[in-house]
Amino acid sequence: MTDELIVYLGQETLKTAALISAPILISALVIGLVISIMQAITQINEATLTFIPKIIVVAIVIVLTGPWMLDVMSRFTVNLLENFSEYVR
Repeated sequence: MTDELIVYLGQETLKTAALISAPILISALVIGLVISIMQAITQINEATLTFIPKIIVVAIVIVLTGPWMLDVMSRFTVNLLENFSEYVR
């Protein structure tokens, strides 16, 4: 196992993790920003107000993008396991 291979596998792992987590993180960021703007406009300073909408939006995003996330993760895992014998040499 060479240094280049280790760096390559690390890069692919980070890319896959970022790709899978991006829809959830972006949706939580957007809904948090929208609720923060509404709180600033209405001057309601309640910290717990953002939790329920974020949970709902994240759940909806997971339901909608879950099959795609599972496909990306399974392709990465299958590729990793198929080439395992080449990586060990």
